Amino acid sequence: MKRVFNFSAGPAVLPEEVLKEAANEMLNYKGIGMSVMEMSHRSKEFEEILESAKSDLSDLLKISSDYEIVFIQGGASSVFSMVPLNFSENKISDYILTGQWAQKAYDEATRYTKANIIASSKDENYSYIPDCTNLTVTKNADYVYICENNTIYGTKFKTLPDTKGKPLIADLSSCILSEPMDVEKYAMFFAGAQKNIGPAGVTLAVINKELLKRTPLAETPTMMRFSTHVKANSLYNTPPTYGIYLCGKVFKWLKKEGGLSVMKEKNERKASLLYDYLDESTLFKGTVKREDRSLMNAPFITGTKELDEKFIQEAKEAGLVNLKGHRSVGGMRASIYNAMPLEGVETLVEFMKKFERENR
Repeated sequence: MKRVFNFSAGPAVLPEEVLKEAANEMLNYKGIGMSVMEMSHRSKEFEEILESAKSDLSDLLKISSDYEIVFIQGGASSVFSMVPLNFSENKISDYILTGQWAQKAYDEATRYTKANIIASSKDENYSYIPDCTNLTVTKNADYVYICENNTIYGTKFKTLPDTKGKPLIADLSSCILSEPMDVEKYAMFFAGAQKNIGPAGVTLAVINKELLKRTPLAETPTMMRFSTHVKANSLYNTPPTYGIYLCGKVFKWLKKEGGLSVMKEKNERKASLLYDYLDESTLFKGTVKREDRSLMNAPFITGTKELDEKFIQEAKEAGLVNLKGHRSVGGMRASIYNAMPLEGVETLVEFMKKFERENR
């Protein structure tokens, strides 16, 4: 059976090469007679898988020894609570709201800190990134928090906010590894794996060692302390071993493809193909301000709910699946992560042109 083009926002498409490698190793990983799924997380073989994944990620992102890399469970949603629990010396935090996930992180912070909203794009349904060049950062804020790429709304910070020297903590779930980044600009960043890293069930966190010196709030559970996972090298409890193994394979695939500069070029080409068509179409319309458009998530509409639904159904029948927009905003959304081939976007645009001719 021919594989479909999967435009899901997450769990998302994985590189076919990675899936084939994993399939070949499913029953017998490197001659040891068992699957990685069955392997002890304390074994020499899994230790090699874990260390290789960390090493390859460090190479891709140029992560220095000033940072710790941990793989944890609970998704990015758990990290929304872990951030204020672990890093609130003054119990004051600043948040920039650019979508639902930043809002949820802010809501969690209000449980433990005096959380301030210092910028927001809620006034226009998060269709843009607010100007963050001259923010009024709270004097005693422990950190400034952003969601850098907004999966639901299709916006992306092209320039990081000026935090006036406060540590920047960022949710990079839907843009990590899509282009080069300057790790040193972040005190911490994290990402749920299920968009651009690997399968659901793994969460990556990269944390500056200076930030880790802060004392967690007394009520922070052991499993919610970043220090627990750092000290145990992500092995405090049984980690999502198979997920980490697949993440490691994706990291190797990215290096084989040429690294993040090459991925950026490919992603820009895919995004330009889709956005250029949206800009010239008389039926379809993008919903994001041009200067804030995401390379990874492109929401669009036809103008009527009925036509949106017809498009989604006919696209599915044509092998273009998971194009339905998030339930909170409707319309359509094409998520075109690293593993989405150019052919997939070309096929989508050709189908959109055909649909437009037939439904003018």
